Amino acid sequence: MSKLAQDAAAFKSVLQRQDYTSWHSQPPPIEKASDEIAPSGSKKKRPKSNIVYSQPADTGTGTNVNTQLVYAVNHLKSTHNPMRLQDLAILTSTPLDTDHVLLEKFKTHDRVVWDPKTDLYSYKHEFNFRNKAALLTEIQRQTRRGGGIPVRALKESWKEAPAAIEELEAEGEVLVTRTTKDGQLKMVFWNEVKPTEESGGMLVEQEFLDLWHELKVPNDVDLLKQLSSEGLQATTAAAGPAPKGPSTKKKGKKGTATRTRQVRITNTHLKGDIDLSKDYVPIKP
Repeated sequence: MSKLAQDAAAFKSVLQRQDYTSWHSQPPPIEKASDEIAPSGSKKKRPKSNIVYSQPADTGTGTNVNTQLVYAVNHLKSTHNPMRLQDLAILTSTPLDTDHVLLEKFKTHDRVVWDPKTDLYSYKHEFNFRNKAALLTEIQRQTRRGGGIPVRALKESWKEAPAAIEELEAEGEVLVTRTTKDGQLKMVFWNEVKPTEESGGMLVEQEFLDLWHELKVPNDVDLLKQLSSEGLQATTAAAGPAPKGPSTKKKGKKGTATRTRQVRITNTHLKGDIDLSKDYVPIKP
């Protein structure tokens, strides 16, 4: 092999061992066959991603004391059981057991109850019951005061409250209102009239309900005609007040009634010569 051939072979081996370490010396990536055969002038489609960048990701409890307090109180609210401070700090990733400012805010919260004997913390719910009998007693107490109870508030105090309310409704103990869209429990009232044959309160048969809904209330003109045909007449309240006639008084013009006004005398040196308490009226020629 000649000297020229040896130099050419050495040069080719050096090129094959070249390390592309800089960004501008990297060779172009191998594209798929579909990209290579794409028609000229058409834009390449970017791969779709399911990540939504408009909503920030939940990065935890943060470093703000008030944010950490909200996390701790909400977790205590969802447990329905007393908890130790150390367990609550671990589950919520908050420094409740080390941060004195956060601990003081947590202890003085109006919904946090601390038992000094057991050193446990619990959430103070609006209602305090854990069985169906106590639930019915609470509904009766609230109904006697003149209102019902939202089922959501009862569920926060006892998670089995909706199932117990449906059982009480089937037994005729309570009356329930539901949402129109999906029929979820909304409000609950105590049923004072029990559905018995002696005291009443039984559901009306569907036949009478259909007859009731088929009745149509006539309009005002037809109603007055039917009343007159039966020898009756509308009351004054139903007839309405008599219409008032148009007012003849024009805006912007004063009435003819004279007004008397008091005059404060400031020119005391004229007192006695001229009566300043009277308006001066010029004499007509």
